[in-house]
Amino acid sequence: MVKVSVVILAEGAEKKSVSQETRTVAVNAHGAMILLGLKVSVGELLTLRNSTTGEEAACRVVYVSLHESEKRQVGIDFMKPCPRFWRISFPPPDWTTRSLEAKGHPSRLGNTQTNSRQKK
Repeated sequence: MVKVSVVILAEGAEKKSVSQETRTVAVNAHGAMILLGLKVSVGELLTLRNSTTGEEAACRVVYVSLHESEKRQVGIDFMKPCPRFWRISFPPPDWTTRSLEAKGHPSRLGNTQTNSRQKK
């Protein structure tokens, strides 16, 4: 879950461009969940602009929450892969909470202590 300031650019009524500043609820390598006050529907094409970098990416609405409020949660997927759009690193697909890196594996810690003793 990462909050990133973004601008959504869409085509409104009568083909006029509309935009809204908002933020993400969560991001991943394929898109994001955002809070959006604009009315959009599944399948609609949008442009997403990262407010920090100015980078833009074409995306498609894949989910709109049923909950009616001022802003809805809207799931968007990038039209083309954009793994660097968020400027964060995602874990590899085979990573799990059982991975050595997640557990701080004891043998790795032990090796570090042994190496520091050897340097003295």
